[in-house]
Amino acid sequence: MQNSVIDLIIRIKNGYMARRESIDVSSSHFNEAVLMKLMQLGFIKKFQAKDRIIQVELLYKERNAAITDVQIFSKPGRRYYVSYKDLKPVLGGLGYSIISTSKGIFSNKEARKRKLGGELLFSIW
Repeated sequence: MQNSVIDLIIRIKNGYMARRESIDVSSSHFNEAVLMKLMQLGFIKKFQAKDRIIQVELLYKERNAAITDVQIFSKPGRRYYVSYKDLKPVLGGLGYSIISTSKGIFSNKEARKRKLGGELLFSIW
């Protein structure tokens, strides 16, 4: 897989659609940083890195999936960069955009507060 972040987020979404308790994704420092941010935002329960895979436990709220949908912006053939001024709320503030900045992985609200722009990876709600 050329872009492990796209693979990561699609595996999480498909895991929720299949009503799985946990899924396995490929291990990388970048994937761990994205998973840490998703855990802080309340979209996954926890994750654990083992050898070359990361086991992700999915979070269900009252038997409903924590993730409704995902919109991917940056792709291997076209990177999508934004300024902090261009960051808008997702679904009126109900969702988040995940941005890769020079200071790390941030949500749209955190990046706007810190005045950081970067690569807009995906929006999740």
